[in-house]
Amino acid sequence: MMLPEACVANILAFTSPADTFSSSKVSSVFWLAGESDFVWEKFLPSDYKSLISQSSDHNRSFSSKKEIYRCLCDSLLIDNARKMFKINKFSGKITYTLSARDIFITQSDQTSYWSWGNVSDSRFSESAELKTIDRLEINGNIQTGVLSPSTRYRAYLIVKVTKGAYGLDLVPAETLVKSSNGQISKNTTYLCCVDEKKQQMNRLFYGNRQERMATTVEGLGADGQRREPKSRDDGWMEIELGEFETREGEDDEVNMSLTEVKGYQLKGGIVIDGIEVRPKS
Repeated sequence: MMLPEACVANILAFTSPADTFSSSKVSSVFWLAGESDFVWEKFLPSDYKSLISQSSDHNRSFSSKKEIYRCLCDSLLIDNARKMFKINKFSGKITYTLSARDIFITQSDQTSYWSWGNVSDSRFSESAELKTIDRLEINGNIQTGVLSPSTRYRAYLIVKVTKGAYGLDLVPAETLVKSSNGQISKNTTYLCCVDEKKQQMNRLFYGNRQERMATTVEGLGADGQRREPKSRDDGWMEIELGEFETREGEDDEVNMSLTEVKGYQLKGGIVIDGIEVRPKS
C-alpha cells in the first residue's frame, strides 16, 4: 500500500533537498509531498523572510516555499547590495560573499592608491583596483550565525590581476582566519600566478631581494607546489584565506585577512571584488 501524502512529506522533511528532488520521480504521491510547503520550510534558512526583505526582490511574490528556495539558490544581493547570499540547491548549505565595499582595505579611500568602479562581470556595483601601494592589508568579518551550522567553511578573496600588474609575485602574502571561539587557520600565498618573463624582470629590478624575502615568508603548499590564485568559472580568481567550522547554536565572529607588508616593494594591478565564505567541498 502507498503511504499517505502527509506521511511521505514528514519523511522527506528529515532528508535533504537533493533527496526530495530525486524522490519526486518515484510516484505521484512523492511528487505531491515533495511540492508541499511543509517540506521546503524545513530546508529554508530560519531568517529567509529577513533575507528577502533586504534584497532587490523584496517586492516579489512567491507561490510556494519551494519557489522561495529556488530563488535563494540564485545569487541574492542583500544589505543595500553590499553582500551576496546563496544556498546550494542540493545540500541547502549557505554561501555568503562580502563585497569590496563591505570589507576593510588599507587606504582604499585614497584615490592615489585605489580606484573604485564597476567591473563588467562583478556581482557587485563596485570593485577596488589597486594603483600602487607598499603595504597591502585586507580584512573582513562575518558572524557564524548567518551561515549553516555544523559545517566546515573556507574563505576566499575574489580577485583579478590586470595586464599591467607589478610587484605581486615578489614575496608571498600572509593569510589568516581566526574565530572568536579560538579557531585559527593561517598560511601564505602569492597574489598572482607565476609569469616567467615578469620573474626575470623582477630579478633585474629588485636584485636579490626576492630570494631573500622568499626565505623569510614561504609560499609553498604541503605538496611543495607554489600557492597562488585559482581560476573560477565566473572569470575571476580566488585566493584561499583559511577555514573554520560553525557550531550548532553558536554565533561567533570570524575575521579573515590577507596582508603583504614585509616586502616593502610597490605593487599594483590587483582588483578586489570581495571575500566569499562557502562550505568546504
